[in-house]
Amino acid sequence: MRIDELGEFGLIDRLAARLGQGDESVVVGIGDDAAVLQYASNMQVVTTTDMLVEGVHFRRDTIDDRSLGYRSLAVSISDIAAMGGRAKHAVISLAIPVDLEVERLEELYIGVQEICTEYGTYVVGGDVVKTTGPFVISVTVLGEVECGRALLRSGARPGDLIFLTGTAGGSAAGLDLLLHGQGIELAIEQKSDLLRFHQRPAPQILAGRLLQAGGCTSANDVSDGVSSELHEISKQSGVKLVVEAEQIPLHDSVRAYAALRGRDPLEWALFGGEDYQLIGTIDPAMQEQIKARFAEAGVEFTIIGQVEAGAGVTLMQDGVGRELPAKGFNHFGS
Repeated sequence: MRIDELGEFGLIDRLAARLGQGDESVVVGIGDDAAVLQYASNMQVVTTTDMLVEGVHFRRDTIDDRSLGYRSLAVSISDIAAMGGRAKHAVISLAIPVDLEVERLEELYIGVQEICTEYGTYVVGGDVVKTTGPFVISVTVLGEVECGRALLRSGARPGDLIFLTGTAGGSAAGLDLLLHGQGIELAIEQKSDLLRFHQRPAPQILAGRLLQAGGCTSANDVSDGVSSELHEISKQSGVKLVVEAEQIPLHDSVRAYAALRGRDPLEWALFGGEDYQLIGTIDPAMQEQIKARFAEAGVEFTIIGQVEAGAGVTLMQDGVGRELPAKGFNHFGS
């Protein structure tokens, strides 16, 4: 069905029907001029906004509509995770090309609801407009974190240890598979891993909460690549970060695909981005306690380096150090 056959308010009704009802924190949800939300007095509100533009952040030939809906929320939920918070509410605005079918938007919102159900997040409003340009998805997520306990990029100190949750490079490997992997003999399970890493990344809310419980001195989410995120921590904290290449965790499926492609998987980890794992620093005195928390929760947690006095990011590989560029995805970079 064409959108002009349904109209703006008919479209809103169709999309809202794909979403779940709010909990007690949603006093007024979709249907009024604005949402009314209730947060506890001992919590601070954490908010983030991300915009996804067709042709820049996604292509119709590399992701299905349902996964696109899932991924659109994952990007912003990951920011809340990096602050140590819980993602509570979301507002979604769409700039819709005139030829986009209503059924595709419904698929998008099914994906939105899937991730909202997983993370206890509720869509409470948004906007839809027509555009002659590309499809644009704008997502704002509001979360909560205990007062004065948000994780920041600015707390790393010399002597701290650098950590990474999960593995890195999977999303970039998945995108490479979609764009250039035709004809490569990759096991079905490995292909499935790579597509999942790229199309349905898992925001690390639980990891953020485990870090927020104590001992974490800085945190960031891996949206633009390990190198880029470490440079952000270095700049905000005024320290030097030294990373051991051999310690950066890479998934077996990423290694297998890289070998078939003749690529270095470490490059995907350092500069690929969109893994949405957490990276940051911890107090070395809390290392064993934090590792025990993660082990009990079944969340991967790896120490990959240490913090020193100075500036910038150094990668140690085979006993030789090299300065890493602040390279990764950059909207306005060359």
